[in-house]
Amino acid sequence: MNTRSLRTLMNLKGRVVLLTGAAGHIGATMAESLAELGADLALLDVAQDACRETAGQMRSKFGIRSIPLPIDLADENTVRAVPRLVMDQMGRLDILINNAALVGTSEMKGWAAPLSEQSADTWRLALEVNLTAPFVLTQACAPMLTASGHGSVINIGSIYGIVGPDKSLYAGTTLGNPAAYAASKGGLLQLTRWLATMLAPDVRVNAITVGGVWRNQPEEFHQRYREKTPLNRMAVEEDLKGAVAFLASDLSAYVTGHNLVVDGGWTIW
Repeated sequence: MNTRSLRTLMNLKGRVVLLTGAAGHIGATMAESLAELGADLALLDVAQDACRETAGQMRSKFGIRSIPLPIDLADENTVRAVPRLVMDQMGRLDILINNAALVGTSEMKGWAAPLSEQSADTWRLALEVNLTAPFVLTQACAPMLTASGHGSVINIGSIYGIVGPDKSLYAGTTLGNPAAYAASKGGLLQLTRWLATMLAPDVRVNAITVGGVWRNQPEEFHQRYREKTPLNRMAVEEDLKGAVAFLASDLSAYVTGHNLVVDGGWTIW
């Protein structure tokens, strides 16, 4: 039996990736990972300058085609126009990664607050960016992904889409765990399963559930988080490189509807 080598299976040369949230820490790392495997990139982010800068870095470092798409995912009409922009500039689309998310800040009104103070406005915005936009974008991109012959969708989830929050982690800090974020990420995982059946057999749809990522959080939070994690640390961006390479490439050609949990063991207790 003739089988392809691992090097061949992971090769993305000639394929085009549309990656949302591309200018953030995780997005930029995923962009670099896919560019390293030869993929051309359409990088979407609401932060215009950072989006253009990331696209330029990918071109200069890896010699690939890389275009910036400075777009707000909360604008449905603009989101629905994205596939045409990609087709006009790149000629095809093979891989869609729904990575962008509203994560909020401690200063965002009605976000990192007790339940009684969480805002319906921030709830709606979180669901619009974190759940509705991936649905709309996948729906709009489905014909191009189907035509590619290598169609793959990867949705980026969170541990709080599969387990409830531990309030003790946040005691004495300004950090919080909004209901809207958890609900949107839980919905995204179910959307992954739904799309995996509906877009089969031409397009694979999978998710990566990410554990807590080190962002200079307060030391008391950091220590508590580590103690609850079997691998005794928070994630760093590099931890996601293998996961995205696997699900984007033919390494996972027989994998769909799967949620790949990259959390250091956080959710196994």
